Amino acid sequence: MTISQSLLSFALAAVILVITPGLDTALVLRTATGAGRERAIEAALGITCGCLAWGLAAATGLGALLQASRFAFDVIRVVGAVYLLWAGVKMLLRPRGEVLAPAGEQDAVPHRGYFLKGLFQNLLNPKIGVFYISFLPQFVPGNVQVGPYLFMLSGLQSVLSFTWLISVAFMGHSLARLLRREAAARFMDRLTGCVFIGFGLRLGFSRS
Repeated sequence: MTISQSLLSFALAAVILVITPGLDTALVLRTATGAGRERAIEAALGITCGCLAWGLAAATGLGALLQASRFAFDVIRVVGAVYLLWAGVKMLLRPRGEVLAPAGEQDAVPHRGYFLKGLFQNLLNPKIGVFYISFLPQFVPGNVQVGPYLFMLSGLQSVLSFTWLISVAFMGHSLARLLRREAAARFMDRLTGCVFIGFGLRLGFSRS
């Protein structure tokens, strides 16, 4: 796999994952509709910084490990494949209600706290670290330094995520109405589940 192929395939997968309704989108939407666009942008920036922190952690520790040990690479490959397959099947099968919590559940947060709320929502979520460890390595070509390339991929994902969350902040109420529909949430769950399963199979059968 060439670098251009790696970046293109990762970007396509990342776009689908980024626009799938989840905690980050819900936080920005609730903030936009309850506290205004500027506060939602602050929350989006905090979310993005949290993702970058996990990306840096995965790139430094995991990158060094994968570079040094073929056995470690195979262990991560198998564990990552199993995790992606499990997550994909779970998203295909689970019932899905509203993406957004009722407006009354939005806590009052001081203006300076929206960035921190977004930041800690991701920093304190170990599932993001597991996701990076499981998902990113399959997009690393064989002729690059693993650590820096992993961080570049996490940076690309963070840019895409921030772009989406800014769009969410600006679209606000109209997007909230769409994402409250169970059919829309179910469609995105199924699409993302198929992506997870596809990449899990790809990772499981990959040998390099």
